[in-house]
Amino acid sequence: MPGKNLTRVEAEERAALVTVDSYDVELDLTTSEKTFATTSTIRFTATPGSATFVDFLGESVESVTLNGEAREPAYDGARIAIDGLAETNELRIEATGTYMNTGEGLHRFVDPVDDEVYLYSQFEVPDSRRMYPVFEQPDLKARFTFTVTAPSHWQVLSNSPTPQPQPTDRDGVSTWRFTATEPISSYITALVAGPYDVVRDSLTSRKGEIPLGIFCRKSLTQFLDADNLFDLTKRGFEFFEAEFDQPYPFEKYDQVFTPEYNMGAMENVGCVTFNEVYVFRSKVTDAIVERRALTVLHELAHMWFGNLVTMKWWNDLWLNESFAEWASTTCQAEATEWTEAWTTFCTHEKDWAYRQDQLSSTHPIVAPIRDLEDVEVNFDGITYAKGASVLKQLVAYVGREPFRDGLRAYFAKHQWSNTTLDDLLDELEATSGRDLRAWSTAWLETAGVNTLRPVIEVDDRGLISSAAIEQSYAEGFETIRPHRLAIGLYAVRSGSEEGLGSGADGASRLERTDRIELDLTGERTEVPELLGREQPDLLLVNDDDLTYAKIRLDQRSLATALKHVRGFESSLPKSLVLASAWDMTRDAEMGARTFVDLVLEVLPGESDSTLLRTLYAQLATAVNLYVAPEHRDTTRRATLERLWEVARTAEPGSDAQLQAVTAAAGFTTTGDDTAYLRGLLEGTETLDGLALDTDMRWTLLTGLAGANALQDGEIDAELERDPTATGRERAARARASVPTTEAKEAAWSAAVTESGLSNSMVDAYALGFGRLGDVAALEPFVGRYHDVLASLQESKGSMALVESIVTGFYPRGLASAELRDATQAWLDTNPDAPDALRRLVAENRDPITRALAAQERDACE
Repeated sequence: MPGKNLTRVEAEERAALVTVDSYDVELDLTTSEKTFATTSTIRFTATPGSATFVDFLGESVESVTLNGEAREPAYDGARIAIDGLAETNELRIEATGTYMNTGEGLHRFVDPVDDEVYLYSQFEVPDSRRMYPVFEQPDLKARFTFTVTAPSHWQVLSNSPTPQPQPTDRDGVSTWRFTATEPISSYITALVAGPYDVVRDSLTSRKGEIPLGIFCRKSLTQFLDADNLFDLTKRGFEFFEAEFDQPYPFEKYDQVFTPEYNMGAMENVGCVTFNEVYVFRSKVTDAIVERRALTVLHELAHMWFGNLVTMKWWNDLWLNESFAEWASTTCQAEATEWTEAWTTFCTHEKDWAYRQDQLSSTHPIVAPIRDLEDVEVNFDGITYAKGASVLKQLVAYVGREPFRDGLRAYFAKHQWSNTTLDDLLDELEATSGRDLRAWSTAWLETAGVNTLRPVIEVDDRGLISSAAIEQSYAEGFETIRPHRLAIGLYAVRSGSEEGLGSGADGASRLERTDRIELDLTGERTEVPELLGREQPDLLLVNDDDLTYAKIRLDQRSLATALKHVRGFESSLPKSLVLASAWDMTRDAEMGARTFVDLVLEVLPGESDSTLLRTLYAQLATAVNLYVAPEHRDTTRRATLERLWEVARTAEPGSDAQLQAVTAAAGFTTTGDDTAYLRGLLEGTETLDGLALDTDMRWTLLTGLAGANALQDGEIDAELERDPTATGRERAARARASVPTTEAKEAAWSAAVTESGLSNSMVDAYALGFGRLGDVAALEPFVGRYHDVLASLQESKGSMALVESIVTGFYPRGLASAELRDATQAWLDTNPDAPDALRRLVAENRDPITRALAAQERDACE
């Protein structure tokens, strides 16, 4: 058997043989600190006389009984072979599972504050098989009944409502017997167990009364803002039930905040798990609060799209995730306080999509998923952000009401079953009257992003004599796509003009004077509506962000944007213009220092939290990677000085102040004057409104670490103040941030060389190891990084840990030709390395290649 990497062909062959009715899963969580007892009783029909296999990744298989007959376990560490199947079968497998500390399978965490044990499951994509023997593929839906034995003082949660525990004959141990679920896929089953605290509520849905619960670790309860989360959840229920014309499909809805989580959240049926970073123990930015709201609504949307109706195979993972992104953003914009959610989407999510889509590893939205290894690396910006962007374009293409009606028909027709993309397109074609197959081919089955550029000619009177939008593509991605988009015409208005207010700079503003909506269908689309008009100060292609494409500004519009970028009256066109400038910088069409100047002009007075968050990230990349090496230190020091100015002049206690201080601490490095930074930490300096809370103390301390300006024992002392799991991670990050060979060696040894660290601690060390600024200490790791790649899978075992190390410990801060060449040499000499590993390594190389081109462009200015 080929082991744990299930292929699509194998899944299709097994689905042709087997139809699963039910699972009874028995778990005993009291057997040891490393393993647990797990038993699956599976009832299914099969082709008589056939043979197949059950998936299980665990310690051992003790017994196999098929239709009352004991079988010698044929277990290879990943699969249990079974043959001689009858038409109707009952298979019982008794096994021993292994607790994980990598955020996969059944994760076990010990809280350092009180030594309590917390468990939670994480099964996407193929890890329900780490908790119980199972046919691990999404199209073999079944009813699941869980029976769990655990310490009596624990909370035990699963997909069905939690029953009253029954005492066992062992002191302090009880058993929870859950009722059967509806037919669902194994990857969305769940188990959460431990002494979690809970806040309860309920709501009235179309189905009736739905119990609600919000859970977190005891040491975080004081920070849990349950009322806000319940309000958001209730708004989501009301919106989705109305939008989909379908009642909530399940019996209850629990939301659990869990430690050491690999992702943002997971849509387990009625038992959603979240990264506990979303329990805010310190002041956070509005962008993070808004992101949490999006995540809560994203997982709720999955209860319909993903859980009620489920993809047949993982090639439609994109549709599952992209739909939840589109639906949650729509809900945010129309049913919550986050009315500018689509601006946030444009600013943050699409930035991710554009970056991912320009890597050598880019792929069609409908990716060719051959096996589980393919899908494990496809949780990317294409699957989520590009897919959701294209769905937004589809809504514009067919119309919101036909799109909604198609969804309603889709849910009604396919509930509790598995579907493909064609099933959804059938319903949307029926409600919209549009042929969507050509649209699907262009948008979903090809990779790459188009660039849209206005081509304007003006006569001697200043009137437009010719106007068109040209569409181009990157080499190797020769697809011209249909776009439904808007063109915005903007005029500069002086603040002194009668009846006009001023822009953000107090001098002028950019007012939209007209909007033209049209279809682009080829390499050049004429825009006759512009002919004879006076050329606007700024012409914005893809105004309102309806389509997915990089945009360029004509010469006049670019000059206006550079001079008046703070003059926009709303954040969406400003975000679009800044995104265009960033694209030009990344494509080496604009010097990095020009972009830096543009951003530094925008920051003072800017209040859009997500825009600030994105700009600070882009600023760090531009200064540390894209500016020519001979100009980098001067640019960085000038930028740092401006960031402190922004922090000092920001509104006291504002989001802008918080982000500016955080960014300034992140820019601080060797040789900088750290007196003010230390003064803020020690309280000898104050910044009105700045909360010196736990996370801000770590931020300031890590800034000092990055400048090699720590005092002896300072990190240990801070860890004593914050002896939590998060405190341990922040301490590891701070230690690894010190720009010395010794500090980098210690981080490398702990995370890469040694074994046993949790996924979250590996990530913490990686964040410090890769800190930008003074990166000279990373030079010795160029060779060592590439030397260790081939042995990582064997030494770490977990794909999650491998990905964290391959991505996090790449010395990208060097941004040199030597680093690029070393990475290319590894790719050239390791053609037989696993595809997933080669993809990750190539995705490290590509930004270095781009950075070198940007540096060359910047050097010419």
